[in-house]
Amino acid sequence: MKWFKTATLGVALALLGGCASMESASDNGSQWMYPPMAVPLQASVQQEVQIARLSQLLLRTDLSDEIRAKMLYERGNYYDSVGLRDLARLDFNQSLSLNPAQPDIFNLLGVYYTQIAEFDAAYEAFDSTLELDPSNSYATRNRAIALYYGGRLELALEDMQAHFDEDPNDAFRALWLYIIKSEVEPEQARAELLARYEDRDEQWGWVLVALMLNEVSEEQAFKVIYSTSTDNMVLAEQLTEAYFYLAKRYQQEKKYADAISLYKLAMSFNVYEYVEHRYSFLELGRIYTQLRQEQVEAGE
Repeated sequence: MKWFKTATLGVALALLGGCASMESASDNGSQWMYPPMAVPLQASVQQEVQIARLSQLLLRTDLSDEIRAKMLYERGNYYDSVGLRDLARLDFNQSLSLNPAQPDIFNLLGVYYTQIAEFDAAYEAFDSTLELDPSNSYATRNRAIALYYGGRLELALEDMQAHFDEDPNDAFRALWLYIIKSEVEPEQARAELLARYEDRDEQWGWVLVALMLNEVSEEQAFKVIYSTSTDNMVLAEQLTEAYFYLAKRYQQEKKYADAISLYKLAMSFNVYEYVEHRYSFLELGRIYTQLRQEQVEAGE
């Protein structure tokens, strides 16, 4: 899922509705021999050309600060889309030095800081976004996620609840509200998400909700993905999302080996712009930290 859109696929829910009649892997003896995969995304010729073109134009000395700031922002977005995040962050900071009134840049920087667990810097960046653009609901969502990873669950829940209330039919908002609330009230969080799932619309994201709730088997979910993916890019995007949320479920169940493998799969498709790719790194670090703590406690 990118910062500003979610995919909708009417056919996905039709297929999901038919999953109940499908034979499960355990019933017919068939299982995935290998995890479902897509070809990892590579930088396109257009992206490379645009980066080169903007780099050449930025060498000019006759650019106004306004134009240079816009070009740095644009090149930063291209860097980000191909996974060159340090270069993107450098361009975004240079753009802000020329024009500080850019809420979208602060929002992206907040996500970067969340990824590397610099949570105070992330909160400050999201606060700057909302000061400049109070209606930016995605900054509210991203701040809620940063607060969640930073261990400030009450504030995280408050922000995510406000974000969810703006569009209760959004499956991704429901998913993240569940993820955060399950840390505080797991039974209530599950009951609420299940009720929303049963009253779902035709968004693709409800397939992920079904996977998170274990309402469909993994085989059934992957059948939906393969049936609705129109090309390799869509397949890579949907598998990135599916593996991330499936990993979250296994992590909640304390099946850490499975969760680690799935987070690595979520990163393997190079869908750099999706939050599921970005936060898989952070989740892996959290698991490793938790396992180390458990080993230390067991040794005492």
